[in-house]
Amino acid sequence: MTSLSRSPQPPSSLSPSRASDFMQCPLLYRFRVIDKLPEKPSEAATRGTLVHAVLERLFDSPAAERTAGRATALVPGQWDRLLGSKPELAELFAGDAGGERLARWLSEAESLVERWFSLEDPTRLEPAERELFVETELESGLRLRGVIDRIDVAPTGEVRIVDYKTGKAPRPEYAEGALFQMKFYALVIWRLKGVVPRRLQLVYLGSGDVLTYDPVVADLERVERKLLALWDAIRLATETGEWRPRPTKLCGWCDHQSVCPEFGGTPPVYPLSVRPPESEPGEQGRMDPVRTEAGRPVAPEGP
Repeated sequence: MTSLSRSPQPPSSLSPSRASDFMQCPLLYRFRVIDKLPEKPSEAATRGTLVHAVLERLFDSPAAERTAGRATALVPGQWDRLLGSKPELAELFAGDAGGERLARWLSEAESLVERWFSLEDPTRLEPAERELFVETELESGLRLRGVIDRIDVAPTGEVRIVDYKTGKAPRPEYAEGALFQMKFYALVIWRLKGVVPRRLQLVYLGSGDVLTYDPVVADLERVERKLLALWDAIRLATETGEWRPRPTKLCGWCDHQSVCPEFGGTPPVYPLSVRPPESEPGEQGRMDPVRTEAGRPVAPEGP
C-alpha cells in the first residue's frame, strides 16, 4: 500500500531553533519548515543528541550512584538506542570497516560527559523536569514551543532553566545570541506558570564554561515583542512566498546549497498559495517596507 505524503502546511508555531533559522536566513527557514527538505545527519549534532540522552538518563539512578564512571558507561547503550530509533544515523560511519572512527567518536562523547562533572555535581541535584516539552499560546495567538533540557526548582520555589551545549562557549560579544534560546524558554515558563525563572544557565561541555543570566520581567517582555515582530515577518513571507537568502559564513555548513540562488541553485516550486503584492495607486515603484522586513533577519534584542 502506498502511503500518502502530508501536504505542506503554513507554519503554526515557533520554537527557538526555528526562530534562529529565520534570523539566520529566511530561505533556510522555508527549506526546513515548509519544504521540509532532508538534511544529512552530522557527527557533531548527533554527538550532542547522544550526550543529552546520557545526562538525562543518569538522573534515573540514585544520587550516590551518579558518578562519572556510571555516566560514561551509559554512552554505548544510549548510542544503540539512538540507532534503533533513527537507523539513518548508521550512515555517519559508513565505510568505517575497523570501527576506528566510531570508537573515536564515542570516546569524544564520553569526554564531554566526564567534563560535565567538573561543572555540576549531579549527586546534589534533583531535577524537577528533564527533556520537558513546553508549549503556550500568547494573547496574540502565537504558539511557542520547545524542549527544555532540565528544570531545577529550589525548596523556596525558585526556578532554574538549564541547557547543555556540547560546543564551546561563545565570545562575550556573542553571548546575547546564545541567551536568546534561554530567554525564549523563560518567556514560555512565565506565560505558563506565572513565574519568572530565577536563573538561566548554559553549560558548555566543549570548553568547560557555564554562562548564567538572571532575567527580569522587562527582559521577557522584550523577547515577546521581538517574537511577535518575527512572527509577523514569517507570516508575510509565507503569504507572499518571498523568502530571501542571507549569505553568511554559516552557508558552508548548509545542506541546501544546490537549491539556493546564492550558489546558482533554484529553490523547489513554492508549495503554498501566495497572494499578490499589495500597492497603492501611483505607488507601484515604491517597495513596501514591511515586505522588505520579511526578507531581512531579525536579531534578538539585548538585555
